[in-house]
Amino acid sequence: MSNMEYMFHQGFLGTRAPFFMDMVTLIVALLPLLVAVAIYFAKKKSYKLHSFMQIFIYAFSVIVLSYFEYGVRLGGGFKYFIEGTHLSHEYVFVVLMFHIAISVITLFIWSTQLFMAKKLLAAKAHKKLGLFTFAGVVMTSLTGIWVYMLLFIY
Repeated sequence: MSNMEYMFHQGFLGTRAPFFMDMVTLIVALLPLLVAVAIYFAKKKSYKLHSFMQIFIYAFSVIVLSYFEYGVRLGGGFKYFIEGTHLSHEYVFVVLMFHIAISVITLFIWSTQLFMAKKLLAAKAHKKLGLFTFAGVVMTSLTGIWVYMLLFIY
C-alpha cells in the first residue's frame, strides 16, 4: 500500500474526508458540466468532437469509479467511513443505496449509448437516450455530493 498511501491523506476540501474522496467528489461534481459541453457540440453539429468527448468522459469516469472503489475497499468500506457522522446510519445507508442505484442505471444507459450510437442514431433514439443519460449523470453527481456531505460534513 505504500505507493497508494497518499489516497488516505487529509483531503483538500476542508472536511475529514481522505484525499481520494475529495478528488472523486470534485470530478463527480464537474461531470454534468463536462457532459453538457459534449452535448453542446452535438447541437452545433460537431459530431466528431461530440463523439470524442463522450468517449473520453465515459472512459475517464470509469477510471475514476475504479479509483474510488479501490480507495473505499482499501480504506475500510462504508462501515469505516460512516463512523465519523452524527446522522442515522440507516438514513445514510438509504441515501447511499439510492446513489448507487442511480449510478448503476446511468452507467448502463451511458454504456448502451456509446456502444450502440450509430444504430440508435438510425432509429432516432440516440437523442432521447442521451437526455436520459444526461439526467442520470446530473442525478449521480447530486446524490454523490449528498453522500459526501452526509459522511464527511454532518
